Amino acid sequence: MSAKRNSVRVTILNEDYNIRSDASVEHTRDVAHYVDRAIRQVMASGTVVESNKAAILAALQIAGELFEARENAHKLSQSIRSLSDETRTLLAQENSAGR
Repeated sequence: MSAKRNSVRVTILNEDYNIRSDASVEHTRDVAHYVDRAIRQVMASGTVVESNKAAILAALQIAGELFEARENAHKLSQSIRSLSDETRTLLAQENSAGR
């Protein structure tokens, strides 16, 4: 059984889009708002006037954020794994010493 697909109307750069997604309506709106804000920030910088170029630069910025978040999540996962291994080792030493 597949999850219910939600349909939501969002506005990006004063253009309306109908989005169908498995994500919640609130999540889809939040994502659209984030994209809209990122494009507007690029356009407000004054270096880009054309909306299609601003959208590409915003997409690159967002992709950069995603890559950084993935790398941070990977590093955190490695740290947790390392701490877990250390804890297991210490518990095993304690158990063998207590016998």
